[in-house]
Amino acid sequence: MLSLIYVSSSVKLLNDQELLAILKKSNENNSAKEVTGLLLYKGGNFIQVLEGDDEVVNALYEKIKTDPRHKDVTVISREQTQTRQFPSWGMDFQNLDSSAIKNEPGYSQFLQDEFTASIYRENPTRASIMLKTFRDSMR
Repeated sequence: MLSLIYVSSSVKLLNDQELLAILKKSNENNSAKEVTGLLLYKGGNFIQVLEGDDEVVNALYEKIKTDPRHKDVTVISREQTQTRQFPSWGMDFQNLDSSAIKNEPGYSQFLQDEFTASIYRENPTRASIMLKTFRDSMR
């Protein structure tokens, strides 16, 4: 199974409704293809983890790269994994700029804990480290 992490910048700042539309479409597409992951947004920047079958994730990433809503799409990690970091999710999301949509389906509480040594020891995966670093560096 492939775990792919990429970053990108939106071409304009997105509001909550635009972000929810992305989440809804992602959930529809990804659950049918058994792709899981997490999408974070902060200040016009995205980081996303995609997990699933190698061919499916690679094809999805190729499609994502052509989405006109963002630019500078860059893979920061591509690795084989035996287990999913996000096994029970289709594609969850968190807007680090606002908690206004925190009660919407798909809104993730994954990064609510501070990134401490004990958290790292409990979940030392590359995806977890990168997501928490993104969250903390974008504050």
